[in-house]
Order: sequence, then structure tokens, then C-alpha cells
Amino acid sequence: MATALHNLSDYDFESIPDASNMCFGIVVAEWNPEITGALLDGAVGTLEKHGAIPENIHVKTVPGSFELIYGAHQMTLNGSFDAIIVLGSVIRGETPHFDYICQGVTAGIAHLNATSEIPVIYGLLTTEDLQQAKDRSGGKLGNKGDECAIDAIKMAKF
Repeated sequence: MATALHNLSDYDFESIPDASNMCFGIVVAEWNPEITGALLDGAVGTLEKHGAIPENIHVKTVPGSFELIYGAHQMTLNGSFDAIIVLGSVIRGETPHFDYICQGVTAGIAHLNATSEIPVIYGLLTTEDLQQAKDRSGGKLGNKGDECAIDAIKMAKF
């Protein structure tokens, strides 16, 4: 989690396992594409920086953040992935829709992690406004996509 004291893109490079023999699935929401595209770029770049080859990084898109659950579940059924990353962005609006989507996706991904043999990495930005999302998708607080890629490598090795 990004805070004023922690940048999402800061980590000890030497402590990350080699990902050259790992295969990753990434499910990314199309909603808020400026943000989710930056998250995807961060995740893919970080996986490759740690040895993952492009042919072993499989990206699928879904319309919105709620559909991340279905997309990740389908990838767990594939069985060929060492870890799956979900990437989305929900920005608070004027209705309770934000709360329902955030709670639903969080519960769905938690359920997948509890019942699947493959780790599913939670990369859903839940922000109050667009600027907070930008700050966490390559801005002043780093990129949540980077953090998710590191988590995926570590959990695949777990």
C-alpha cells in the first residue's frame, strides 16, 4: 500500500527470485484505461526485469473491475500459470456503487486465493479521485503494477 512513507515501486531488487521459468496471467480492467494501462505497463515491465519472458506473460482484458473475478477464476482453471495478477481502478463517485464494487472484488479475489492452487494478486486501486489513482499508477507514489508483479513472483516461488 502506498503512503507518504512508502513508494509502491521501491523494493530490494536482490531479494526477488528469478522469474525466468515462471508463467504469469494478468487480467486487466478496461474501465479507467489511463490508469489500468499504466498499471499493466508497470506489472509487465517489472516481471520482465526479473527474468520473465514475454511469451510467458499472458494478458486478458475484462470490461470492468467487477469482472476481474471471473477473468482470474478462468485463468486459475487453465492450470499453466504460476501466479495471476488482477489490475483495476475504481474511483469514488457520488453513489454507493464504489463501495459495492470494491467490496465485491475484494471478497471475490480473497475467495479465489483461499480455494485455488494458484496465487491471485490483488491489484485493484480504490481511490477517492483521479489524482490519487494517477499517483499510484506511475506517479509520485510509484506504480501498484510494479508491486503486484513483485508479489506475484514471490508468491509463485512460495
